[in-house]
Amino acid sequence: MKFYIMNKTDLIDAMAEHAGITKAASKKALECALIEIEGALQKGNRVSLVGFGSWSVSKRAARDGRNPQTGATIKIKAKNVVKFKAGSDLSSAVN
Repeated sequence: MKFYIMNKTDLIDAMAEHAGITKAASKKALECALIEIEGALQKGNRVSLVGFGSWSVSKRAARDGRNPQTGATIKIKAKNVVKFKAGSDLSSAVN
């Protein structure tokens, strides 16, 4: 099985080609979309693109962990994590 990793530049190029716009316009559109998604998540909102998927913020509680090198118990702080759940169209496309 051969894997291909698409990076941000590859995505910008593909968006420009599919939309028939310049790479600069495509880059600006992608960056604006990412800024808006990030801003909504920072406010605690959920972002949903119907069929593609949704992003949400979940709180991860503080917990005890282990240092794998020493085996010592360490405290892991509570933090917010971003979750992504694929939509039905995206799930169908990859199966």
